[in-house]
Amino acid sequence: MNQSCKTLEDALSNLYSSEQQSAILQVLNTASERELSTIKLLRGRKSVSVLEHREKYGPFQNLQSLLNVPLFQYKTVVKVCNFILNPSEKGDRRERKIQDTRPSMRFIKPEIERERLETLDSIVSVVFGTRKIAWAHVDRNLAVHDWQQEECGRFMKGTYIPAVYLEEISSVVSKIPEADLYILEKNGLSAQNTNLFPVTLHLRTVEAMLYALLQNIFMQDGQHKVLSMARSTVGKHFGLMVGDSRTSGLDLVKQFLLQSVTQEQPRLSFPRNKVVRYRNLFSSVTQNRDEEMCDSLLQALAFYELVK
Repeated sequence: MNQSCKTLEDALSNLYSSEQQSAILQVLNTASERELSTIKLLRGRKSVSVLEHREKYGPFQNLQSLLNVPLFQYKTVVKVCNFILNPSEKGDRRERKIQDTRPSMRFIKPEIERERLETLDSIVSVVFGTRKIAWAHVDRNLAVHDWQQEECGRFMKGTYIPAVYLEEISSVVSKIPEADLYILEKNGLSAQNTNLFPVTLHLRTVEAMLYALLQNIFMQDGQHKVLSMARSTVGKHFGLMVGDSRTSGLDLVKQFLLQSVTQEQPRLSFPRNKVVRYRNLFSSVTQNRDEEMCDSLLQALAFYELVK
């Protein structure tokens, strides 16, 4: 065991010049917990272990003494030393990784090139529930051009007759304005939950028909015009998640409406002639809350802010 430790200590000494060892020890002996945590392998408990070892035994005298720190093994020490000596190399790798992933955005399906997303003039965000379909037409400057919903009274009645669904959804699609992309909410209900199966079946049916109709009407040059965005992604972006469930975004939307008339640079801007109507709509106390309409706006805003 002692011979093995001695071998590892010698190996550390041979890896770095005296100047490099001095530079590494300078960082490890003077860095705060916050500064240590910027080194990837020292995040969490390991940075605390370094500080506790320093307080108990004093500054590190050599690289070999790092092997006495709890949770530190030879490979860990080498990686930490390499990062301290070449942080730019680590950054270059990260930058290359970012560049490699830039062509696509994983929070939407199907994935499309980021360059295309960054040149959008406007999108229509569509959210649907058991009785309503809502949409928000928002441009890249976060100005709302159209925001409304339609009641679909024949949804989830009888045996989910395809012709009925087609009529209802076609009527809605005929009123949706043209845009560069159409973003459909992807609900996270599990098909394994038998109690929710009727609702899940309904939502999947509406999603499929919206996708087919919007894609067929607005498709250009064979490119995807209709994308799906997970409901949970929007919830996480606005801090609306409680465990796996998403809470209402109604208060957040009310806040955006208020900001649009009280701030010079609101997060969203609305047509002046419609702000009062929107505020009245969401201030009324009814059992029939307009969650789909709220969610369509939040989804549009989250999309643009995540693309940036």
